[in-house]
Amino acid sequence: MQADRLQPSGLNSRFSFEGDSFAEYIAATCDMLAQVHRGADAAARIEGNAPFELLPQTRGKPRRGILLTHGLTDSPYHMRHLAAFFQAQGFHVMAPLLPGHGTVPGDQLEMQWLEWTKAVAFGTDCLAREVDELYLGGFSAGGTLSVHHSLQDERVRGLFLFVPAFRITPLARLANLHKLYSWLLPAARWVDVLPDRDLYKYESFAKNAAAQTWALVADTQVRLLLHSPEIPVFAAASMDDTTVDTRATLEFIAATPHPASRLVLYTTEPEAFAGQSKVEAVNSAVPEQRILSSAHSAIVMAPEDAYYGIGGSYVDCLHYYRSNPARYKACLANPAEAWQGELTRRNLNTGILRRLTYNPHFAALQDSMRHFIAGLPEQAK
Repeated sequence: MQADRLQPSGLNSRFSFEGDSFAEYIAATCDMLAQVHRGADAAARIEGNAPFELLPQTRGKPRRGILLTHGLTDSPYHMRHLAAFFQAQGFHVMAPLLPGHGTVPGDQLEMQWLEWTKAVAFGTDCLAREVDELYLGGFSAGGTLSVHHSLQDERVRGLFLFVPAFRITPLARLANLHKLYSWLLPAARWVDVLPDRDLYKYESFAKNAAAQTWALVADTQVRLLLHSPEIPVFAAASMDDTTVDTRATLEFIAATPHPASRLVLYTTEPEAFAGQSKVEAVNSAVPEQRILSSAHSAIVMAPEDAYYGIGGSYVDCLHYYRSNPARYKACLANPAEAWQGELTRRNLNTGILRRLTYNPHFAALQDSMRHFIAGLPEQAK
């Protein structure tokens, strides 16, 4: 990655593709990524951050298709395991790259949430030409974008939401006040600057990223007040999530009128949700794997993933990077001996903690999605 990674690349702040073919969009995006990523890991970065398309192994026009949208600071790589699942279920899958993502962290400084909606709208239009039934799915802010688009597009037959961002801290609204003085103090543009060694996700986090997400969430909530989606919704979330407020997801699912809607909820207290008809509570603690709870970063990643999964090459110890350098080094040096889970105070007090980057219950999550898909109506109303 370029040494000046904290500066905008000038290539990826807007959704600028002017064609109408998703295959051409993929090729153009790969060309753009190749201008940014060089060096030994360039090929992996380009492939993992690029948008992609998967066709089902069936003859003729696919009946169903799904657009899968990644989350804030993430990339299409995070949609790969979900995409493979949906492909196996006969879906035509497309996954876009949101503007400001996949290049250098500095592109967060110029990205705008309305440009994200353009990428989703483009992908939706491309997919709608290929299938009879159109679905949207997304992770975190990608889930919010999916809901946002569904509220204005009657072609969408259902939603698959994974730790959707329906509520975040109100302080994010004020994040861009730094523009009043950051011309003098450039560091003020950042919540934190970190090593950025993750190939498929920014580790450094700009205040503008928080502000744009807040604006997206706020606009989506206003639209939900005017029109609640009547289509079936499948969602997965974690009660221990420290990135988004999961109570908002519970409220959203409770308010969805479609009887097929359901929520897979990871929690260390599954008994607290017994009897809730739309909720499938899963015990997120797996002591034999030293897992204390689920985490926002883990829900959509399979344990066998070579990068984020069990024994994967990436280990998330960033929470110690500034506060406790000794623990940061120990966490990286001996990941098998660390606990895993979300960055809650309770978990952090247990001992050296890795933020969990995979879902030990991913196979069961797939079973729940299969059950949901089997119950989908021919035409969701």
